[in-house]
Amino acid sequence: TGYYGDGLNAIIVFAACFLPDSSRTDYNYVMENLFLYVISTLELMVAEDYMIVYLNGATPRRRMPGLGWMKKCYQMIDRRLRKNLKSFIIVHPSWFIRTILAVMRPFISSKFSSKIQYVNTLAELREMIPMEYVHIPDSIVK
Repeated sequence: TGYYGDGLNAIIVFAACFLPDSSRTDYNYVMENLFLYVISTLELMVAEDYMIVYLNGATPRRRMPGLGWMKKCYQMIDRRLRKNLKSFIIVHPSWFIRTILAVMRPFISSKFSSKIQYVNTLAELREMIPMEYVHIPDSIVK
């Protein structure tokens, strides 16, 4: 997590490679609680505009969140949080992620869809946001 602009605008970094493996017997329970944790953290951190950087690199498919989970997350996010989100940047988007988002388009607003940006390299990401406040895990850098 970092901040940009006048210090009130949060950059939330979400590294998918650290998500739990879907083969866990308690996977649904863990993902449900993870979502609640993420939302409560966002509500505490986000005072103004914010962006989410979703790091998809170095993530095996079994660790990627499923379509149902992502749809539920979107539906449960408070309107203020959706409105204040300025961009949702997906770094190293896989074919799987692009497909899931294409399938989800009918369920999400066009305003939200327009905030989604694909970035293929960390160099490209550096051109978009100030990286001095953003921690990129070593596994993704490699």
